[in-house]
Amino acid sequence: MEVPVSEAKAQLTELVRRAEAGEEIVLTRHGKPAVRLSSVTPPVDLEARRRLLLDLSAEMALEAVPGPDAAHAADFLFDENGMPD
Repeated sequence: MEVPVSEAKAQLTELVRRAEAGEEIVLTRHGKPAVRLSSVTPPVDLEARRRLLLDLSAEMALEAVPGPDAAHAADFLFDENGMPD
């Protein structure tokens, strides 16, 4: 989208919003391109992010390792006579 600088003054907020969304905004002076507005960070690709999170969660999935039951979960705190260690 090309916009003359004289018009851009009145719609700067909208032009910045559109540039942040990934649209290329070119400001012109006397009909010639002068400045390009672009986002500092690229727009987020939500589908790519979703795939990445699914891949990471599949890689990091750990199988549950059985541990002591609740009745014996704190046994390590006591010696063989039932006294605190």
